[in-house]
Amino acid sequence: MDDEDKLRKALLKKALGYNADEVVEEYTFDDEGALKLSKKKVTSKHYGPDISAVKVLLERFYKSYEDKISAFDDEELEQERLRLIKALKESENGNK
Repeated sequence: MDDEDKLRKALLKKALGYNADEVVEEYTFDDEGALKLSKKKVTSKHYGPDISAVKVLLERFYKSYEDKISAFDDEELEQERLRLIKALKESENGNK
């Protein structure tokens, strides 16, 4: 996967929102002075869709939208994001 594909994938993930696990580990020293894992907490977090990532994604990778979206206000941009999410889900369901 080249850098362009990595960037597109990262922007798409941020534009659509994603879940991630946050891991917090605490260490203590044992009787011999060696580090030992004493606590580990894993929390699942949801990061919501990012409208700025949607705009960058459209501007950079979908040139046909460039003129159209530059005139979008926030509400129109949000409607376009929802339309794209719906199209993506329909595409994924068709590929299964």
